[in-house]
Amino acid sequence: MQPISVVIITYNEEENIQRCIESVKKIADEVIVIDSFSDDNTVSIATAMGAMVKQSKFNGYINQKNKAISLATNNYVLLLDADEFLTEELANSILQEKKAFSFKAYAMKRCNIFSGTPIRHGLWYPDKKLRLFDKRYGNCGGLNPHDRIVMKEDVKVKLLKGDMMHAAFNSVAEYQFRNEQVSTIVAQSIYEAGIKKSPLKIIVSPLWTFINGYFLKMGFLEGYKGFLIASLTAQQSFLKYQKLRQLQRQHISEIVCE
Repeated sequence: MQPISVVIITYNEEENIQRCIESVKKIADEVIVIDSFSDDNTVSIATAMGAMVKQSKFNGYINQKNKAISLATNNYVLLLDADEFLTEELANSILQEKKAFSFKAYAMKRCNIFSGTPIRHGLWYPDKKLRLFDKRYGNCGGLNPHDRIVMKEDVKVKLLKGDMMHAAFNSVAEYQFRNEQVSTIVAQSIYEAGIKKSPLKIIVSPLWTFINGYFLKMGFLEGYKGFLIASLTAQQSFLKYQKLRQLQRQHISEIVCE
């Protein structure tokens, strides 16, 4: 068997961290937790379960996850968020690959849970994520908060059987609160990266997001929750471009004032 390091970033995840670590017990040779100075029981729970816990000030998802990856003593790393956990089928798939890794990167389907219900239609599924990889060939990149694993070479990626479950939101209010947070971070990231977006995006993107998620990807099969997810995902898209326009207008005003 070839070894795997499981790395997890946390902040006030006492409700999730035990389930996350338990789900990787059969495949993890070490579990590393980078905690952003939680003020709940996250650290004590993770430590009691055998994880190596380090605390570090949060400096964006990408930086924090790369810190965690750098601490892994094994080449193959499984990157998880604390509110994610492996199904038995996925854990067994990874265990099978551990016999002799034939790929440098592995993807898995993520099944998001909304208010207690696993969602398997619409924009949320199969939500493929590359999370198991050889750290010599990849690291965490993308734009905050939508980080992703970026491979340094053009490597083939194998899709594993089984789902990675994600406890996404427990309520509409929690989803809306997250929309405000995420849209602010994304707008700032796009602005700082100097990426140009058409003003029409503020109208076209939310409309397309809803149509694609609810109708084309059959989100309607999830009933009322499918409608809520399509609507709230469209709302996040609108907020993102609205806040990006505000940043751009503020920049123009500052230039004029100078």
